[in-house]
Amino acid sequence: MLKLLWCSFTLFLDYWFSAEISVFVQTGASVQLDIQTQELPEFDDLSWKKDISENIVKYISESKKEKLHSSYKDRADFNNKTFSLTLKNMQKTDNSGLYTAIASGESDNNIVTYRVSVIDAVEAPVLTVNSNWFSGNFCTVNFTCRAHELMIDSSYQNNRCSPENVTSQINTLILDCSEEPIICNHSNPVSWKEDKINTIQLCFNKGLNVTMFCT
Repeated sequence: MLKLLWCSFTLFLDYWFSAEISVFVQTGASVQLDIQTQELPEFDDLSWKKDISENIVKYISESKKEKLHSSYKDRADFNNKTFSLTLKNMQKTDNSGLYTAIASGESDNNIVTYRVSVIDAVEAPVLTVNSNWFSGNFCTVNFTCRAHELMIDSSYQNNRCSPENVTSQINTLILDCSEEPIICNHSNPVSWKEDKINTIQLCFNKGLNVTMFCT
């Protein structure tokens, strides 16, 4: 009995965690939502809905025709072969939410549900040199990698420094100085931007506008 309950619980968990597919879309871009299955149950009509109650499109199996809701005529395309839905010019306030494909016949079957999040592209990070000290072949650079509310303070010493990263919600700031340039990378699920500084110029070019201390 215990084994049967455990199997039932496992199946429930598998269904629960696969019930929604998370998708991130950049503001102004398009996204294609697929039905994620090759074998649909028999149905009279197939609909895509937003947040369960808002109709987007309905496809009638018998006539093989679809009808887009008037509010989506310039904002969505439906493929009547694959039953996928393409949403265009996505906006954060209007388009974020749950999108569900429902096949209706003797009963309604939820085929797939997407949780769509529309987010802006990241802002460009800024890599700032705070001070620079060098003598012979030894160089120390103190710098700050910053973007939005994220910040990394670090030092480049003896031709190397340790890679670091910090995150906040869906944004990530990564510092990489394993190669010649020091790179500050700011990313989220839909975009990335970077700023970088050449360490050779920092350590051997006295003409740069940074604070230098020589011995």
